[in-house]
Amino acid sequence: MKISHIEHIGIAVPNLEEAIKYYENVLGLKCYKQEVVADQKVTTAFFKVGDTKIELLEATSPDSTIAKFIEKNGGRGGMHHMAFAVEDGVAEALAEVQEKGVKVIDKAPRKGADGLNIAFLHPKSTEAVLTELCEDPSK
Repeated sequence: MKISHIEHIGIAVPNLEEAIKYYENVLGLKCYKQEVVADQKVTTAFFKVGDTKIELLEATSPDSTIAKFIEKNGGRGGMHHMAFAVEDGVAEALAEVQEKGVKVIDKAPRKGADGLNIAFLHPKSTEAVLTELCEDPSK
């Protein structure tokens, strides 16, 4: 597997509008895209910092993984996951990490936000950091 860069850092937030205000008004970043990802039960907002994106995630359902993460975190948000861009494709990267004994959440790539193919690795196998592998199918 060849990782080219950190694709994005996913941050769970209890209130997307308030979080966007902080990133724009305090940090001076510009939200360039918001997107509902229905199958993941989230609304996302994206910011660019150099070549890396920040992805804010707000739950759209109380049974979403983001809602459960925020609940476990005392009602506060926080860093949810780290996403790496892989050059050789997500399916190939998944096969490689599984051969090395890594537990995966996704057995096959699926569509994620921002047009990416994605798959998650289980934090029990990744030093407690939920890890996402991403590829841009248009490149």
